[in-house]
Amino acid sequence: MQSDSAPLIVGTDRGLYCPPGDFYIDPWQAVQSAVITHAHGDHLRHGSARYILARPGATIAQHRLGSGHTVTPVEYGAPMRIGKTQVSLHPAGHILGSAQVRIEHEGEVWVVSGDYKRDPDPTCQPFEQLECDVFISEATFALPVYRWSPTPQVVEEIVRWWHANRERGIASLLFCYALGKAQRVLAELKAFTNDTVYLHGAVDSLTQLYRKSGVEMVPTAPATTEKKTDYRGALIIAPPSAAGTPWTRRFGEHSSGFCSGWMRVRGDRRRRGYDRGFVISDHADWPGLLDTCLATRAKKVLLTHGYSDALTRYLNERGVSAAALATAFGDEE
Repeated sequence: MQSDSAPLIVGTDRGLYCPPGDFYIDPWQAVQSAVITHAHGDHLRHGSARYILARPGATIAQHRLGSGHTVTPVEYGAPMRIGKTQVSLHPAGHILGSAQVRIEHEGEVWVVSGDYKRDPDPTCQPFEQLECDVFISEATFALPVYRWSPTPQVVEEIVRWWHANRERGIASLLFCYALGKAQRVLAELKAFTNDTVYLHGAVDSLTQLYRKSGVEMVPTAPATTEKKTDYRGALIIAPPSAAGTPWTRRFGEHSSGFCSGWMRVRGDRRRRGYDRGFVISDHADWPGLLDTCLATRAKKVLLTHGYSDALTRYLNERGVSAAALATAFGDEE
C-alpha cells in the first residue's frame, strides 16, 4: 500500500536515486553503487564503483565497460538487501539481460521498468508483469500511431527486399542498433534462411557475445575490407552511425534499409534518407504501454523520455495519477 512517506526514488543530478537503499538506477554520472536495467549506452555509463545487473546481461556490460569496473551479476527474481531496501530484478523483454528493478521498503513497492517491450523476442526473456504502488515507465513510443506488426511478418519483408536486391545484383545494407536489434533480426531470420549475413565490426563483437549466451541466429561473418569479397546480393547489417560513411563504399551499388519503430511514420524514413524502412522496435508500442501501466495496478505512474504528455493525459483520465519524470535517458532506436 502506498504511504505518505518520502518517495523511494527521487531525481537527482546524478540520476534516479533510492535514498533508503543508497543506490542509483542507471545513473548518468559516476556513483558508488549503480543498479543497471540494461547495457545500452544511455543507461550504462562509465565511472561508477559497482554495477549490479541481471546475470544474462553481465557479460555484455563488462564488454562495454572494459576492465577496471566491478560488475555484480544477480539472478532474475532473486531478492537482495541493499541498504534498508529489498531489491530484485525481473525480465523487461527489451534486450538480452534487460531488467525491471523492483524495490520494497516498509510495505511499499516501486518498480522501475527501464526500457521494455511486450512482443516476443527469441533473444531474451519475456517481460514479467509486476504489481506495485508506483511504476516508473518509459514512454518512447507513447502515441496512438505507434502500433507494431508481428516481427516475423516484418522480417519476411526484409527477406523479400534482400532477395529482390540480389536479383538486381546489388547488396542490401540494413542499419539497426548494434546491441539488441541486430541480434533480434539475426535470430528471426532463421525461420526464412540459413544464408550468411555480413556484419559491421560493432555488430559482430556483440553478436558473438549473444552466441556465447546460447542465442541461436543465422550464420554471420565480418564485413571485411578485403577486395576479393564480393558483396553483390549479400545482406550486411551495420549500426546507424555507419550510414553515409566511407565504410559503405566497399559494398558498391546497394540499397539501404533501416530497422526502427520510428519507421512507422513515413516522414521519418524520408528525412533519414533510407530506401526502405522496416518497423521493428525493442520498445513497447502504444497498446503495450497502456496495458502494462494499467496491469501494474499502480496508483501512481511516472514517465521517462519520449511522448510522456499523451500517456500522462490518458492515464489521468483512467484514474491513475501520472506525471513526467525528467531523466537523461536517450533513444537507442
